[in-house]
Amino acid sequence: MQYRRMGRSGLKVSEISLGSWLTYGGYVEQERAANAIRRAYDLGVNHFDTANVYHRGEAEKVMGAVLKEYPRDSYVLATKVFWPMGDGPNDRGLSRKHVTEQLHASLKRLGTDYVDIYYCHRFDPETPLEETLRAMDDFVRQGKVLYVGVSEWTAAQMAEALGVADRWLLDRIVVNQPQYNLFERYIEKEVIPLGEDKGIGQIVWSPLAQGLLAGKYDSLDRIPEDSRAAQLEWVRKNLTQEKLDQVKQLGALASGLGLTTGQLALAWILRQRNVASALVGASRPEQVEENVKASGVALTEDTIAAIERIMSGGQA
Repeated sequence: MQYRRMGRSGLKVSEISLGSWLTYGGYVEQERAANAIRRAYDLGVNHFDTANVYHRGEAEKVMGAVLKEYPRDSYVLATKVFWPMGDGPNDRGLSRKHVTEQLHASLKRLGTDYVDIYYCHRFDPETPLEETLRAMDDFVRQGKVLYVGVSEWTAAQMAEALGVADRWLLDRIVVNQPQYNLFERYIEKEVIPLGEDKGIGQIVWSPLAQGLLAGKYDSLDRIPEDSRAAQLEWVRKNLTQEKLDQVKQLGALASGLGLTTGQLALAWILRQRNVASALVGASRPEQVEENVKASGVALTEDTIAAIERIMSGGQA
């Protein structure tokens, strides 16, 4: 496993990180989830990501229970806040009240005194940025949060937040968690250039496009029963014959390099500018073992060009 600095911070995270969005606390039996987390740790993964909203805190409980087996200083733990955690008017968003209450609830579920990264899970147009950033700054000063991050904010929103932080000498955002994969590349236009300029690193989610780039699906008529596409309609809707054909070509290219399709897709991600880590999900230790092999893979310019031809509708 190789490690990279997160933006301009001094924190180093593994190139492959383990998340818990659609895997822990609900869809995957607890012992299987625990085994996947343990295997990731054994293979050098040091960054583990969750959120309060993932199965209403259950994913945090699963991850926290397993990570307590290891020294706290040996891993980087991240969680998030924004989405509704109740039916009340203050049970959502990024108000000082909500983020404070949810941080304490997350720490309790995780069984720890602090989180390394605390993400604003989305932008909140109903809360002044200064209010949110001052609350985050307080958490940092209290030692409950070490680094402040955001997820799925636009470049303009992040730039505005940096301006507010600099104006009031508040702790700055140092990491962004956007969706990024061979099919979803919107961050290349504005988010990555901003990150490079301002020192905000990218820890990307869905690098395998919910299993599509892992080669999990070979036909629109044969969806594996245990797959995310079988369980979630929005994932199923994203499957198209054109994408399946592209993945098939990527698979042939990967095979010629001694890689799986997923390893090729992850290695491509890790070759992109400003990316600190690719955040994968895994319900079995074997999936973790396959994914971590992408760390350190060096793709040639010819391979990158072949990938771009496939994704633009041509042939490798």
